[in-house]
Amino acid sequence: MNFENNLDALCQLLERDARDVDQSGVIPSSHFDELAAFGLYGAFAPRDEGGIELEATELFDVIERLAMSCLSTTFVLIQHLRLLGSCLDPGSPAFLRNQRADIISGTIRGGVALGGLLPGPARLSATATTDGWRLNGEAPWVSGWGMVDSLFVAARGPEQTVVSLQLAAHEQHGLEATRQHLTAINATNSVKLNFTDLEIPAEQLIGRVSYEPQIESGDRLRLNGSLALGLARRSCALLDDPAMSEELLACRYELDHAQPSSMPEARARASEFAVRAAHALCVQRGSSSVLSGDVGERSTREASLLLSFGSRPAIRQSLLRRLGATTE
Repeated sequence: MNFENNLDALCQLLERDARDVDQSGVIPSSHFDELAAFGLYGAFAPRDEGGIELEATELFDVIERLAMSCLSTTFVLIQHLRLLGSCLDPGSPAFLRNQRADIISGTIRGGVALGGLLPGPARLSATATTDGWRLNGEAPWVSGWGMVDSLFVAARGPEQTVVSLQLAAHEQHGLEATRQHLTAINATNSVKLNFTDLEIPAEQLIGRVSYEPQIESGDRLRLNGSLALGLARRSCALLDDPAMSEELLACRYELDHAQPSSMPEARARASEFAVRAAHALCVQRGSSSVLSGDVGERSTREASLLLSFGSRPAIRQSLLRRLGATTE
């Protein structure tokens, strides 16, 4: 089987289970095994190292198609990509290079705790110690808890820097997890992590860079746009409406060609369209869409969640304007 046939089969498997995942709040471990077998934990890693070497546009399309099938599974998967990118960086530390094969294969599965990257005052801070770093604060949204092995942690360091560290993904002295109960994709087992004088050895330092919020609000936001496109694509496929399918293409084009300055507007457009498409699907499906677990009902909840989950101030302002709200 070729790449497309294998991807189609994977998407069909995820779609088949999506309703049960949503209703039970549990993602089968077999989903992640299938993602690993396909090579998606090494999405943009070299083929000669076990990856599938996707270009950016190819990756966006794959994530869109996976999200169309099962948003929960896809949401957990994309958390791994930051750890993958870090281990592939030519300047990565030796300890991370030693894990490279396992990260690419999915033997080590990554998550993120990005409290130090959130706009505004530091939510998670790192203080240098004689033999490493001490973390205090919180990471309010960490998805895949209990399903990932290792966390890429970003904390605000001294002198307006971001300190990136690797941390084992389990509760320990100085680290407490509190479950977040979500209206959709609850199966991602998202938690808030509270850090209280958590000591991390110096040898687990991934890197330290200047804190530049605009970096996180530029190209790195494109991938999350594929989640909204995936939901819209699901609704459009079920609606079979040419006008809405054309709008989906326009949203994708805008995201693919957005500059850092225009990315928030492109993200807002895609998220707002996903909501409209899901509501149109509910109307077309009629009274069945009010039943819990119906594809229209589930799509509406998922699209509504993406209006705010992983958003940024500029995206929020653009969304409010699109939704007719008064903004400052």
